[in-house]
Amino acid sequence: MTEIVTLEALAARVASGQTLAVPVDRSGVAMAATAALIEAGVDNLHLVCVPISGMQADLLIGAGAVAMLETSAISLGEAGGAPRFGAAVRAGSLTLRDATCPAIHAGLMAAQHGVPFMPIAGIIGSDLLEVRPDWKVIDSPVGEARKVVVVPAITPDVALFHAPEADRAGNVRIGRLRELATMAYAARKTLVTVERIVDRNLLETEDSAAGVLPSLYVDSIAVAARGAWPVALWDEYPADEAEIARYAAMARSEEGFRAYLSTFLAHRKQVA
Repeated sequence: MTEIVTLEALAARVASGQTLAVPVDRSGVAMAATAALIEAGVDNLHLVCVPISGMQADLLIGAGAVAMLETSAISLGEAGGAPRFGAAVRAGSLTLRDATCPAIHAGLMAAQHGVPFMPIAGIIGSDLLEVRPDWKVIDSPVGEARKVVVVPAITPDVALFHAPEADRAGNVRIGRLRELATMAYAARKTLVTVERIVDRNLLETEDSAAGVLPSLYVDSIAVAARGAWPVALWDEYPADEAEIARYAAMARSEEGFRAYLSTFLAHRKQVA
């Protein structure tokens, strides 16, 4: 049964050393929960970005919470590169598992289906195969003779995202963002922050149920007002581009990052 808990209790369900899956910026980024994770001192995470990330990953990296990063890209969009990610790569302070968007989705789908790998073809000939020895090139066992790449299943310990609303039974509205469902299906545990809890049953009608992740796949929910800020949340609020640009400028140095992080954590406490 899905539990409705405090933000701090939800963050406490992520342990150091676990594999944590987080979504792309447009899909509902749990920034309030990210602040709570940093406050709790979680570290040594294997962060899986589905399939890329931005400020969320950069904050976790800068805070020293990430030991391994699996992603297709880390970018602040119009604000430029992700400074703490770049600094960590240059310093060699994290292990980078370079990937592609289809490969990450394929790995999650393999976990969802309970199989050890998923075949894909689009990366045949890519230099990525030289740095991903866990991706194997094999002869297709069926159909025409051809090569395919098999990508190992990605089974996150925790999937974490933010959504507009959930009902009291733990059903969560995710709209058309099916990558959130893929994350939840693949993960051992799914934690969700929401703007609000509603009294109506989100599965009540066929129309409403079509955009809902059932509570069967949701372990814990916490309410976090403006919980994606400064990242956008669809149908709720746009990205705070000025704030993201301010972060990008300050985080170019370690000292600037620490100053920004302190104010960001204090802001999240005030909102909570």
